[in-house]
Amino acid sequence: MTTKIRFLWAAALLALTAATLAALPDNVGGQPVSSLAPLVKRVAPAVVNIRVSQTVQGRSPYGDEMFRRFFGFPDVPGGAREVASAGSGVIVDAENGYILTNHHVVDGADKIQISLLSEETLDAEVVGSDAATDIAVIKVDPDHLTDLPIGNSDGVEVGDFVIAIGNPFGLGHTVTSGIVSALGRTGISRDGYEDFIQTDASINPGNSGGALVNMNGELVGINSVIISRTGGNVGIGFAVPSEIARSIMRQILDFGEVRRGLLGVSIQTIDAESAKALGAEVENGALVSAIEPDSAAEEAGLKVDDIITRINDKKITNSRELANAIGLKGSGEVVDIEFVRDGRSRKVKATLGQRQVSRSDGSDIHPGLLGAQFADVSTNSSGGIEVTEVEPGSPAAQRGLRSGDIITAVNRQLVQNLQQLRAVAEGNRILFLLVQRGDRALMLQIR
Repeated sequence: MTTKIRFLWAAALLALTAATLAALPDNVGGQPVSSLAPLVKRVAPAVVNIRVSQTVQGRSPYGDEMFRRFFGFPDVPGGAREVASAGSGVIVDAENGYILTNHHVVDGADKIQISLLSEETLDAEVVGSDAATDIAVIKVDPDHLTDLPIGNSDGVEVGDFVIAIGNPFGLGHTVTSGIVSALGRTGISRDGYEDFIQTDASINPGNSGGALVNMNGELVGINSVIISRTGGNVGIGFAVPSEIARSIMRQILDFGEVRRGLLGVSIQTIDAESAKALGAEVENGALVSAIEPDSAAEEAGLKVDDIITRINDKKITNSRELANAIGLKGSGEVVDIEFVRDGRSRKVKATLGQRQVSRSDGSDIHPGLLGAQFADVSTNSSGGIEVTEVEPGSPAAQRGLRSGDIITAVNRQLVQNLQQLRAVAEGNRILFLLVQRGDRALMLQIR
């Protein structure tokens, strides 16, 4: 080993030791702490390693594999192949074998296996998944399992000590420690609903779906995202709060789907300058520009020109924050809404409705089109199907569909209306959509 390599190893070990010591609390519950080992021994058996395998299409001499299949080019070497990836999960119901993980860990999986701390391997299946919050529920045979109690993430505070347990880089059960760095983080991804817990506990690729645990041994978050220019940990990781994960799991188990809450308003961001133009003394908020008839907003008494400034205890400074606050609630939940009208601050309660699935929604066509809405193209003599709306973070959005796209063919068959699209999609697990987007054509694979 060269002197340079020895130096790098020594520096890495010193940095790791310093980070670990900095993250170790002096006491827990008033009792001196010299080691986190007792806590880790209690909670680690509930965290599992997840191995996912799926079949993907390889590169082709004819160009993109999707185009090759669409135009009927012959099979060539380097076609379909099986790839594997690793992630983590948390057993939250040992009696029934339910495990929480990330949607992106199991999305598109052909086969899922989990490994316990005892190194026992079990087959798992997806019960349900929600791309918008990146939460999935999977299930294994409930035999000799240990679960982790779900804590109240609403009680988490900046500065709380936490540990992260997962399967970084496929290394197996690994424990890191740190603190809660920030709460309510948004804008981390372009799509979806966000209210992340930020932590400096080391989170790396493979930690996705693992546990963020407080010093009471309770699950307070599902580790999900990191910010890094290199792909490794830089001390900025994000976890989906346990209350959101619990709500998504409950909806999946109760209804077989996520029934996201609906307030029934059209909104736009308002800042101090625009508020002044309206004669409203607020710094920022979400301006109500339209209200749907018979919606939760109308029943609560909201009106156009109201400026919503708070949902429950969460301050609302823009339209994205309001969409997050409502979208992370389930239908039927009651929310407190604080708003400004005629220069006065007011409060109302609203019982959220449910997002309705229209007859042209992608969910009744193909699971991979969930979150998109379609309409027959009436202005195009050759026909086609227009994508009229795509819900952020939905399976359709994840697969590249955008509002305004025109679908003209599916699996090499021309389609002129929704009826033909349904007929082609029926019984097909994989769809290849020929899409017209502006002045260019492209192919999208829907699984």
